[in-house]
Amino acid sequence: MKLKGFLTSRWGPIITGLVVGVLAPILVFAGNPGNMGVCVACFTRDIAGALGLHRAGVVQYIRPEIIGIVIGSFGSALAFREFRPRTGSGTIVRFFLGMFAMIGALVFLGCPWRAYLRLAGGDGNALFGILGLAAGIAVGVFFLNRGFSLGRSRPAPKAMGWVMPVLMVVLLILLLAAPLFGRDAEGKAVGPIFFSAEGPGSQAAPIILALAVGLVIGVLAQRSRFCTVGAIRDLMLTKSFHLFNGIVALIVAAFVTNLILGQFHAGFSGQPVAHTNQLWNTLGMVLAGLAFTLAGGCPGRQLIMSGEGDGDSGIFVLGMLAGAFVAHTFSTASSAKGVAAFGPWAVIVGLVICIAIGLTMRERALKP
Repeated sequence: MKLKGFLTSRWGPIITGLVVGVLAPILVFAGNPGNMGVCVACFTRDIAGALGLHRAGVVQYIRPEIIGIVIGSFGSALAFREFRPRTGSGTIVRFFLGMFAMIGALVFLGCPWRAYLRLAGGDGNALFGILGLAAGIAVGVFFLNRGFSLGRSRPAPKAMGWVMPVLMVVLLILLLAAPLFGRDAEGKAVGPIFFSAEGPGSQAAPIILALAVGLVIGVLAQRSRFCTVGAIRDLMLTKSFHLFNGIVALIVAAFVTNLILGQFHAGFSGQPVAHTNQLWNTLGMVLAGLAFTLAGGCPGRQLIMSGEGDGDSGIFVLGMLAGAFVAHTFSTASSAKGVAAFGPWAVIVGLVICIAIGLTMRERALKP
């Protein structure tokens, strides 16, 4: 079977899951934060910090993995003639779904990818996040079964499809050049790009390795349609295990790789970049799971589709950047010390708004 057919077969998600499950722990071994080999939410948050969108000094770094995923998807889409610029499907709504998805994920401290990687690293707190994720997806499926829709996208000029890949190239240039326009009276950098001197943002695998891993994941995920939210959604909607097998493969591969590298540490307390408030671990991911389902895919899938030319997914990703700004500016993002002061309020507000979106955005409401 040719590569094109193999990766789009039932083996595609499994192969992608295995590759992510092996490479993510290797990135941790090479310098990335613990149980955070690949986390789309956390890495997007770090990029927001590097761009000065928030000033949480411990989470500022332009993550090459994100750049690689989008460019890898873009290259794959071009190679297999699947680069189809499109937009117009509930665009502004997707921006806010991206924002609330990020807020929920940062209360838990991880996207769905990291939830599974945390579990594979022995972090028991991840179980509550995964439970919340499944509950949020179930609520989203409830709305899907009752006609929820953001409308159909329309073909767009090819130039629009290049926006996200070009943006990634710009980020790569900024990462390598690290421009600094000076320092203030206290000696602190004034930007325009900021890099953490301590904390998770200062922990990073070598740029070449991180970029290469991102490129590989981008290509494989684009071909296999790998999606950690779509997997559970499809299981609930159609009893299909096609994508879900990829999640199982990811967890098993990451577990084995962590054991080999000596990175498996079972328990709840003292886990890297994690907290033990299980109520908000769960509810944070309920919000994230609901927002991802309404938007049509997990954050990794949104990156992949943005590389394929989907402008609506690009807007979702920009919404995640905005969510990182909100989370770290208005004290809603958790830390290893626990849930932030306004994190619970942000989750409640996000749930109310996402449920309102689910109730009001219906197919019949889109008919003239």
